[in-house]
Amino acid sequence: MCRVLCSRCIGSSIILLTQAFKKKFIIPDFLEFSQQINKLFDSAQKQDSGQVADYIPQLAKFSPDLWGVSLCTVDGQRHSVGDTKVPFCLQSCIKPLEYAIAIHELGSQHVHRYVDKEPSGLKFNKLSLNDEDKPHNPMVNAGAIVVSSLIKVQSNTCTVMEYLKRTAGGEFVGFSNATFQSEKETGDRNYAIGYYLKEKKCFPDNADMTAALDFYFQLCSIEVNCESASVMAATLANGGICPITEERVLSAGAVRNTLSLMHSCGMYDFSGQFAFHVGLPAKSGVSGAVLLVVPNVMGMMLFAVFTSVRSDTHFDELVSYFNFHNYDNLRHFTKKHDPRRRSDDDPHKSVVNLMFAAYGGDVSALRRFALSMVNMEDRDYDSRTALHVAAAEGHQDAVAFLTEVCKVNPQVKDRWGNTPLDDALQFGHSGVVTVLQEYQKGYSDTEAYTKIAFTLDGLRMYAFHNGATH
Repeated sequence: MCRVLCSRCIGSSIILLTQAFKKKFIIPDFLEFSQQINKLFDSAQKQDSGQVADYIPQLAKFSPDLWGVSLCTVDGQRHSVGDTKVPFCLQSCIKPLEYAIAIHELGSQHVHRYVDKEPSGLKFNKLSLNDEDKPHNPMVNAGAIVVSSLIKVQSNTCTVMEYLKRTAGGEFVGFSNATFQSEKETGDRNYAIGYYLKEKKCFPDNADMTAALDFYFQLCSIEVNCESASVMAATLANGGICPITEERVLSAGAVRNTLSLMHSCGMYDFSGQFAFHVGLPAKSGVSGAVLLVVPNVMGMMLFAVFTSVRSDTHFDELVSYFNFHNYDNLRHFTKKHDPRRRSDDDPHKSVVNLMFAAYGGDVSALRRFALSMVNMEDRDYDSRTALHVAAAEGHQDAVAFLTEVCKVNPQVKDRWGNTPLDDALQFGHSGVVTVLQEYQKGYSDTEAYTKIAFTLDGLRMYAFHNGATH
């Protein structure tokens, strides 16, 4: 009886528990990381300037003292501080999520027939189109209304709600009818945008403009809290796979497109400054919510009615302390802290772990080592590299990762004078031989030097294209 009860209790968390025992989390010292997040939270809480958004009456009812931060990593570690269980409407934070759903359901080519992908440099509710009479991007109101019309033709609110619940791992996703009615009654600007879009024939032929606007207002009125929304953000950080259920909800391509547009357009006319200072994909909402993604690491949701001051302070201090900025050099930016690196890293143990991962063909472990900036060309006592070991064992996926993504040197010789290709030939692994021969054709001294500048970009593209999780 006790065994059955125990099995039921831990069944949904078995993946998390397994990683805990193996110490394979993306952020190994999560306690220390959480403590630092708390310090950043306290620092930002001292900022009490700003203005509550009162042009939507329902939003004006929120207390200006509300302030909460929740995060969820790509392997399911979670931390919350502050008012993280208070429900609030997603408002414009729905835009990247509805865009991702549209791309997943309809395809990028179809969606971008109707909406462009360039920053506008204008306020989010401007009556403005580009030179081709398209909305500038899906993150401004005009673009989101058009995307809503595409989903409305294909789907409905219930389907979108189902997607959102799956991205949140089944956690709280609700709906505020009061906010929806308030949006409709005070949405004159959005109605003006709708009629402008209709005049310029921006909608698909079978779309109804009024229905599209109604649908858009409904989407903006969907409720979450910081904790459930942080899982949504983590699903984006994890290439479309929910980290707490391991379910693929969105395609890797849809997520890649979404993060690209969040990075360039997600913070409206402040997007350029945000990309410069913070360097991460994000989306703000007038409710006080800000959705932030650290690709391949974690997702965050911040809720502050004084969003422009508390959230900005938190983001600035976050990337000042941690090397999360997209263009921080993980190998050489020594003034910042890397929470992905173990504090007790032993170079000898690192080599052993690297070789074991190669021996077992464990691409997820190899990817984690690369993200932690382990030297993927480290050698063991026989001067053999991970590529030697993976090639000798015939692990073609591991060989492809080490060559195509990590750009390791294929010409390294072990103490017997053998290269990885020699090992693959000796043990008759024809598929590995083909991969190595093709790689060696394009390998040069220039590439050997270029790989020193290797950043997370190659790993991110690999993760998105291959649906990797952790």
